[in-house]
Amino acid sequence: MIKPTTPNPTPFDRAGDVLKFEPNPLDAIFAPKNVAVIGATETQGSVGRTILWNLISNPFGGTVFPVNPKRPSILGIKSYPKISDVPARVDLAVIVTPAPTVPDIIGECVDAGVRGAIIISAGFKEIGPEGAELERRVMENARRGRMRIIGPNCLGVMNPLNGLNATFAAAMARPGKVAFLSQSGALLTGVLDWSFRENVGFSAFVSVGSMLDVGWGDLIQYFGDDPRTDAIVMYMETIGDARSFLSAAREVAYTKPILVIKPGRTEAAAHAAASHTGSLTGSDDVLDIAFKRVGVLRVNSIMDLFFSSELLGKQPRPKGRNLTILTNAGGPGVLATDALVEGGGKLTPISDSTMEKLNALLPAAWSHNNPVDILGDASPERYAKALELTAQDPNANGLLVILTPQAMTDPTMTAEQLKPYARIPNKPIIASWLGGSDIEAGEAILSRAGIPTFQYPDTAARMFNYMWQYSENLRLVYETPSMGEMSDPDRAHASQIIDRARDEGRTILNEYESKQLLAAYDIPTVETRVAANVDEAVNAANEIGYPVVLKIYSDTITHKTDVGGVKLNLHNAADVRSAFNEIQTSVAEKVGAEHFGGVTVQPMIKFEGYELIIGSSPDPQFGPVILFGLGGQLVEVFQDRALGLPPLNTTLARRMMERTKIYTALQGVRGRAPVDIDALAQLLVRFSEIVVEQRWIKEIDINPLLVSSDNMIALDARVIVYDKNVSADELPRLAIRPYPLRYVKQWTATDGTTLTIRPIRPEDEPLMVEYHKQISERSVYLRYLHPMALDTRIAHDRLSRIVFIDYDREMALAAEYTDPATNQKQIVGIGRLSKIYGTQDAEFSMLIIDSFHGKGLGSEFLKQLVAIGRAEHLKRITAYISPENIAMQKISQKLGFKLHRDMDDPTIVEAELVL
Repeated sequence: MIKPTTPNPTPFDRAGDVLKFEPNPLDAIFAPKNVAVIGATETQGSVGRTILWNLISNPFGGTVFPVNPKRPSILGIKSYPKISDVPARVDLAVIVTPAPTVPDIIGECVDAGVRGAIIISAGFKEIGPEGAELERRVMENARRGRMRIIGPNCLGVMNPLNGLNATFAAAMARPGKVAFLSQSGALLTGVLDWSFRENVGFSAFVSVGSMLDVGWGDLIQYFGDDPRTDAIVMYMETIGDARSFLSAAREVAYTKPILVIKPGRTEAAAHAAASHTGSLTGSDDVLDIAFKRVGVLRVNSIMDLFFSSELLGKQPRPKGRNLTILTNAGGPGVLATDALVEGGGKLTPISDSTMEKLNALLPAAWSHNNPVDILGDASPERYAKALELTAQDPNANGLLVILTPQAMTDPTMTAEQLKPYARIPNKPIIASWLGGSDIEAGEAILSRAGIPTFQYPDTAARMFNYMWQYSENLRLVYETPSMGEMSDPDRAHASQIIDRARDEGRTILNEYESKQLLAAYDIPTVETRVAANVDEAVNAANEIGYPVVLKIYSDTITHKTDVGGVKLNLHNAADVRSAFNEIQTSVAEKVGAEHFGGVTVQPMIKFEGYELIIGSSPDPQFGPVILFGLGGQLVEVFQDRALGLPPLNTTLARRMMERTKIYTALQGVRGRAPVDIDALAQLLVRFSEIVVEQRWIKEIDINPLLVSSDNMIALDARVIVYDKNVSADELPRLAIRPYPLRYVKQWTATDGTTLTIRPIRPEDEPLMVEYHKQISERSVYLRYLHPMALDTRIAHDRLSRIVFIDYDREMALAAEYTDPATNQKQIVGIGRLSKIYGTQDAEFSMLIIDSFHGKGLGSEFLKQLVAIGRAEHLKRITAYISPENIAMQKISQKLGFKLHRDMDDPTIVEAELVL
């Protein structure tokens, strides 16, 4: 149980625990009590003067201290020569001095106990190695005091909700519920001006600069936890720490929309962004799939960023992509339809029942289709009744109401009639009132009712597309994968193959080694034999059986066809001899005889199927990326492929396949039987295991992977490994932490029962349902300190977020029992270690089914959680235990935890272990 430390209404986390309210290190930046402006000046038009003026003219409830060694006062406020001379504890230092002075200033701030800094100054890594060295020194000093830094090269931050304006912008933003984070200070000021005209408010306005320390992940987490922020919108040029961003975004996106506009879709724009920030940008396609992986919505324009955040804040998320368009004019309905379909949305197919009701309601001349044209003389009552009927259609996922001001139209009364339909469960309603002053009153009525209105119908349709895309992204994030078959790869053999090549100074595995590597992970490969001379080739062909294929065997050549290194459909020994000599001659002529090491002999695979490619290569920002698509010799020509981030599960693998054109054929076309999609998904998962576990692999591809309705086999493979001079620290880090195999243990209970204790997986959701059915209400109460109905505990929305965990943020161990008679698996207990964000502390909890009480499992769980805490470099583990839970108190004490009653809440026993 996690301790409540506030008298406010008790909130709950995704597991149903009472949340502990911990101070966030970023509070020093966004909610400081005292602020120092280092480099403050009275020079008119200077950044130092503007920031000081903004801070003192927008009261935030604290004191501002100018720091300038050359002036006794600035703007009438006493100035101090150094931060150490300030007579009060300073939370936030805003630094506006030349870049070379900043490292020492940060060191002085740390010595003075300052916990947060905003570095406005430019001249760091964006200018080259000299600036990068300054950054290194800044962080070296900051880490001494666990100081958090925004910037450098930034505009600063605003918190309109408490009055803090630590920027050099010309005005203070209006308060609102949207946090706007931007990597461009100039864009921030442009949006600020726009917001005044449109009466848009913000909960925060943050210029992140080049993100030396505080990055996207930190800010997403901070505003995700902020109850006054309903949505997070971002202008992103580079992603920075990809793992931190993805981890925080996945955690927050389920409860708050995260919308991003990311320029750099073109090569020229990507180069400009890299020059601007001094950072690598990576592939835009990879960025797209990364956003989808964690539920982030990417939009294409600044206006879309704020339109869609407003829409998601006011209306429910749709369950699908079907939109019903209600209009009193045909043209606007057509425009909306084009925009909808071009963005991937669909027109709702009107059900027979709804069609019958509309026929009874509307004049005979109505469109009898979607868009539902209710004609130019539509009264407010006709609009309202038609909306009610179309909203009841089970096929509809959302509704767009269009009004054009015609002689018989009453825009204001129509808006009044639509107000009761502003909150239709699971079906957003949006409007487009076309016109000028005549429709303004109606727009205002709709806006106050919570129905977003747009000037043009195609804009409204585009916004609906963003809504269903956001819903689909979230659904895919938490879609339960199938358990599938459990693979047991020969990891040691795979590592030996790679290590041997690197020890020999090679960066390329030959074809035989590559196929051995695949076979170690249960990926079927064609039988392959190595022949150093022509006689060995003939003997191998005779043993395999004709027809056969000969391919060059080389430690240096990867693209065999480019050097004439492949001969197909050889029917006899004479063909083999001739093919061997032709390959040897061709290689000698094109690249040199030293690259010829013989041939491989393989059977000629005869079954009809599809040639696919599966591959992986590193992205500068996200590390290894997996590719799936149409393979064969023309793979670069057709470019039919989808990307994914490892690790994959069966659901993610299937979604990758669905994004390709070849997927349609794999399902069966023109009389061909469909490919076993489930088996292909499992093969993709095993391939991702290679990428995740064999970190010395730089690039790997299977091309072609030949698949049919009853067979799949890797015909060729190419593997490139990192040079032996590359160290482990230089290897690219996976963007998403993979399954932590090192925490899988076998354990025997006191009654002799053998259990596997392992980290939980997304595939465990069905087992978790059965697990909760075995737990008594008493055990539930002792775990959560409040009752929780079974239906609540096993709801998909809750369980999916418990089993889909980020192993960087928490570790949940499942104790799994396998019935020896039936081979059925059962989860009998869960132990969880949850890190407290921004600290090196964590809290543990556990819940064991009643029939396994008293068998030592609780003690074993806690032993393993403490060991994991040490391995993850935690400093402290705590727990908050009910006084009635005597067994848990005894287990904690036995393992070294100190227990004491909480003076603020005597109903809680606190357990603490300093590691």
